Amino acid sequence: MSTELEQMATRLLKGIVADELLVPYGQLLSSDGCLPSEAAEVLGGSQVVEALKETGLAYVMPLGMAVPARLVATAPDLALQGALAALSRKLVDDQQRLLDGQRRMVDMHPFPGVMEGQADQLVRILTDRTEITDTSRSLLGTARRHWLTLENFAMERPLEELAGMPPLPAFEGNVLSRTIYQASCAEHPVGAKIIRMHAEAGEEARILPEIGMKMKLADEAVALLPLTPTGLPGALLIKSPVIVAALREYFELLWQRAVPLGQAEPQLPLKPIQMSILRMLAQGMTDDGISRRIGLKTSSVRRHVSAISKELGTTSRVAMGAAAARRGWVK
Repeated sequence: MSTELEQMATRLLKGIVADELLVPYGQLLSSDGCLPSEAAEVLGGSQVVEALKETGLAYVMPLGMAVPARLVATAPDLALQGALAALSRKLVDDQQRLLDGQRRMVDMHPFPGVMEGQADQLVRILTDRTEITDTSRSLLGTARRHWLTLENFAMERPLEELAGMPPLPAFEGNVLSRTIYQASCAEHPVGAKIIRMHAEAGEEARILPEIGMKMKLADEAVALLPLTPTGLPGALLIKSPVIVAALREYFELLWQRAVPLGQAEPQLPLKPIQMSILRMLAQGMTDDGISRRIGLKTSSVRRHVSAISKELGTTSRVAMGAAAARRGWVK
């Protein structure tokens, strides 16, 4: 019968009750219990005995005036009920601590306007170098879905000083991190090492020949823009939803143009002859002029122009050139 009880206890309590308590609980369950004075020696220490009693797995049963009380095991079904009740109480306590912690984080967070939905200070100018550095690191902690950056490694201190730094913490977990690097970053040995280190931590990286400025963007909530090439003497902290949304769209346009890290050339949907025609269209040339330049019939040029127009999603020659420029197909 004791074996059946032990099997039932394992089935009901495994994974619910701490494993280190299941063995002494099984000892009590398979016996008639033990004297409280002997329990520590029999079960593996006074801490084990206290833990069994605190979790409801064992209790002291009085047997009357003439017979000493004994420490006995609680029936498995009742032990499970007690364990679940204890877990429920712990969850309530943990939830309360979580709520208290979140309130404290809101009070001390560097971006309270974002976290509380306030509309004040939508654009803030930062001029203190320490504040800019701290804000940049703190901004990373606000990202819950996306962490987007533009990086050209323009900085005031040697790039070598960054090589030994560990990957940023947002690269671990559920935050999708994407960075567009200026090509010169990957060409520098230390820059290539940093990019590789971040990629190994989960970052997606792409390359563009030139990047006009640095940028850090957390979700659709907060952005940090430099006021100088390095960003240390001055920066803009932006929490305006309209501006942040525009910056996110700007990043996505650059992402489409950028080449995935390690890929030699971007994959363009146009044929080489169509790319040539597109460049000439961007220069303002007519179909007849293009026809004479490349030696194709005007009707053939027009078919290619139609294909280009369809790919770019516009019929206007002016809009076609602007759309191609946004994608980086023409200058």
